[in-house]
Amino acid sequence: MATVKYAFRKEFKPFCKETLQWYPGHMDKSFNAMQSKIKQVDCVIEVHDARIPFSGRNPNFINRLIGPKPHILVLNKKDLISTKTILDISKKINSEVVFTNSKLQKCRGLRQVVPKTIDLVYGSDRFNRAEERNLRLMVIGVPNVGKSSLINGLRNLNLHRGKATAVGAKAGITKSVQTDIKVNINPPVYLVDTPGILPPKVNDSITGLKLALCSCLNDDVVGYLQMADFLLFWCNKHQYFDYVDYFKLDGPCDDVTAVLTRIAKQENLFKKRKNLATNEDVLHPDVEAAGARIVRAYRSGFLGTFSWDLTELD
Repeated sequence: MATVKYAFRKEFKPFCKETLQWYPGHMDKSFNAMQSKIKQVDCVIEVHDARIPFSGRNPNFINRLIGPKPHILVLNKKDLISTKTILDISKKINSEVVFTNSKLQKCRGLRQVVPKTIDLVYGSDRFNRAEERNLRLMVIGVPNVGKSSLINGLRNLNLHRGKATAVGAKAGITKSVQTDIKVNINPPVYLVDTPGILPPKVNDSITGLKLALCSCLNDDVVGYLQMADFLLFWCNKHQYFDYVDYFKLDGPCDDVTAVLTRIAKQENLFKKRKNLATNEDVLHPDVEAAGARIVRAYRSGFLGTFSWDLTELD
């Protein structure tokens, strides 16, 4: 769709900021378990979503966990951003970074992860693990960024074996620190899968909404209506109008209720409500279901391949 100028909202006001916090009890317990195991780890692989390369990363990983350990940042789901975005992100990150699509065996980045970590470990002081031939790596990150998918992808790539850890599209699938999973033979490399752990408090509502739209928060915590409204606001503000063509709308619109009502009618998403005057059931457009529809379309890459963070930095 051609880029044009419209009068859209200048700022977004969340429905309820309190709903953007999600720190279930297993996260604190698991973080303590990770701290107790870090001395027996040679390198830390931090996995994050390439769509939010800067926002949403847990600062406690750097401040309280990794310390002097060799560290590599894996930005996963690179298939959901453009090649130009990958280049732009690379210019802004100073640390060792690899872009991956962990579900694609032919992914160049996936093939780089183990060799890069081996080089980092052999180039570092391994302290109490200096005599060990095997390498032990801890995989960390916030929820649903693809840690388990990365482990399974590396295991399949290097050992031609099936899944070793559960994966899913919902945040919070892994709930405890896992046992070692072998992903390489020579040298022997073992990965420790860990639960996705958020900071106890997300600093601002915009970061929370970015995390939610990238499935790093539980959908039930934030709600599809609020996510859809923020997605619509963001796309309009930065003139990403793919949603107009994808849902066959008349044009860009800043009214989330109007957009979701149109989508609900087009896709036959209705729910029954009782008419108090007549005591009859009446069908109304299901805007909540339409909100889920537009959020899932974004997550699948149908509404554009952009980074939430770069638009803020440019």
